[in-house]
Amino acid sequence: MTSTLLNFPRLNTPKLYQLPGGLTIVAEQMPVEAVNLSLWVNVGSTAESDTINGMAHFLEHMIFKGTERLASGEFERRIEERGAVTNAATSQDYTHYYITSAPKDFVELAPLQIDVVLNASIPNEAFERERLVVLEEIRRSEDNPRRRIFQRAMETAFDKLPYRRPVLGPETVISQLQPQQMRDFHATWYQPPSITAVAVGNLPVEELVEIVAKGFERTVKTEHPTPIQQVQPNSEPLFKNIVRKEFIDESLQQARLIMLWRVPGLNQLEKTYALDVLAAILGHGLTSRLVQDLRQELGLVSHISVSNMTQQLQGTFYITAYCTTENLSATEARIVQHIQNLQTEMVKEAEIARVRTKVANRFIFANEAPSDRANLYGYYQSMVGDLEPAFNYPARIQAQDTTSLMQAAQEYLSPDAYGVVVIKPS
Repeated sequence: MTSTLLNFPRLNTPKLYQLPGGLTIVAEQMPVEAVNLSLWVNVGSTAESDTINGMAHFLEHMIFKGTERLASGEFERRIEERGAVTNAATSQDYTHYYITSAPKDFVELAPLQIDVVLNASIPNEAFERERLVVLEEIRRSEDNPRRRIFQRAMETAFDKLPYRRPVLGPETVISQLQPQQMRDFHATWYQPPSITAVAVGNLPVEELVEIVAKGFERTVKTEHPTPIQQVQPNSEPLFKNIVRKEFIDESLQQARLIMLWRVPGLNQLEKTYALDVLAAILGHGLTSRLVQDLRQELGLVSHISVSNMTQQLQGTFYITAYCTTENLSATEARIVQHIQNLQTEMVKEAEIARVRTKVANRFIFANEAPSDRANLYGYYQSMVGDLEPAFNYPARIQAQDTTSLMQAAQEYLSPDAYGVVVIKPS
């Protein structure tokens, strides 16, 4: 086993190991009476073609339907017996599985999780039963106004990138998928070079690494396909004008206004920090500009928020407001004015200081539990191939000044070119 030891002069002291078979292990001892094992697989819905859109999420369901060693339901039964917890999630860029157990149970439970993730048998009967569950999840998603609106916004934000498609996939595609297609997808992507295993909790690092490494050695088949080197599509150009779409949604009580800009993603990580600060200045908390102006002073909106969504290939700077249909035009115009101000007026130092303080405090709170740290490490190691951003985020935010914020606003947040989605109640 070769290892690269990373010593950080900070709160966190994880160690990073690269195993000969391609598996990455991150481990850290933490004096909390729990251990979290998170398996991050570098495949999400962006890896799918249109003809299998939804496969990664459907496979996440099927992972728990048994292996050669474990009958369906056996993994969950043994987890529950020990009072441990397990869960999973699929995104556009990754799939994430985890368990949290008592330290004394980790040596028994960790190999079980590795087995179900790597050796899912995907039996035909279970596939058909779970297809019905996934189709019901899709129908519930389409009945959810918030999810419907977000999907319309993503279809406006991107013309070609797979972020415009739903992670769950469309009903028409899921209805046609076959078990062998899923087995092939699993065999291609669920291999050690595509996986980052993160173990954090109250066991010595050497023990954590040994348990995880042995679990993979016992589980991985000696012959397996080489994972596909994904060809990453190019990011899309910035909007050249205002792209406007309007919809009617009779389930709403108020209209929705979404305004969005294409911005850098994780593949241009250094360019995301200033946009994170701008999102906070505009729409995080009662003292943020848009909340104070549009909601508290002018009463144009009942809710307004801003987020800088940083996906791997390209991000979205996303503003959403709830208002009456009559106030839609005035609300959009007022937001545009605030965007214009960012191009021409220096942000006040007090506003930046407020964001710095919130980020620093949130970083401390996000390091209190083993699962928090495992998420932090797994996300950055799997998405950008580097642990350092897991620790230096507060420092990167601290480094943003009035000039860097104005430059980011001028480069990416045009008041004359953006996407806008309007959804009216009737």
